[in-house]
Amino acid sequence: MSGRLQGINETSGFPTAAASGERKPGKPVLLSLFSRRWLLATILVVIGVAVNIRLGIWQLDRLEKRRAFNTRVLAQVDQPVLDLQGAGLEQDLANMEYRQVVVTGEYDLSNEVALRNQSWGNQIGVHLLTPLRISGSDQTILVDRGWVPDDDFVYDGWTEFAEPGVVEVRGLLRASQSKPDYGQRSDPTPFPGAGPLKAWYFANVERIAEQVPYALLPVYVQQAPDPAWSGLPYRAQPDLEISEGPHMSYAIQWFTFAAILGIGYPFFVRRQERRSLSLPSASEQGKHP
Repeated sequence: MSGRLQGINETSGFPTAAASGERKPGKPVLLSLFSRRWLLATILVVIGVAVNIRLGIWQLDRLEKRRAFNTRVLAQVDQPVLDLQGAGLEQDLANMEYRQVVVTGEYDLSNEVALRNQSWGNQIGVHLLTPLRISGSDQTILVDRGWVPDDDFVYDGWTEFAEPGVVEVRGLLRASQSKPDYGQRSDPTPFPGAGPLKAWYFANVERIAEQVPYALLPVYVQQAPDPAWSGLPYRAQPDLEISEGPHMSYAIQWFTFAAILGIGYPFFVRRQERRSLSLPSASEQGKHP
């Protein structure tokens, strides 16, 4: 009697695979993945793996760009101050962003423009971009003279912020900008006869040069704070973060998600298929009341 019971499943009362002497053959897991039961889930997993891999590659690409930026910035900030006179004006200024410079000249306030949406603390305002005619040369360069409140820009004009006469400007060279880091915002093109555009979203030196009666150097100077200067415009230097940021950890995270999906999913399907094979079919249940 005990010999007979040994081959009976105690829970269901049906013969076990060992008692019947047969074992249902399972399909290879690759065939199971593309079977009717699992096809939709497999497609979604493949898409998920591809998306996670692409996000990981994107983070690695951002890491390489960040490293290139760090290398470029460090190469410039470690250089001595460049005097924008004589031979200094013959340098490849377009490839020297963040180089410390000093320049002397007189401002052309008649062609001054403003950079919109600039903040100082919790206040919104603009930065004043003013052409500086460089002393002892026929060259002109834009200078970001700093921040003024939005109300002064809109209602009162800029005459109260004039700096007449010969001035010495110290600051950093900045590259021209024609588009945002994110989004699709752009500066409008003035209608014919509408006059020069006075408020800009970007320090687009090339386009600003089109509305002034002389050539501009391809870069501009962001003026540094001066302890002797306490009024408006308020001046500040860019906050340069020389680090690799979180891009490597993000890349590892996305690749890990891809591995979990790509490796874990076939194991899950195989386990589910084996579980299905171990259960009695409807016909077998009918034979064994």
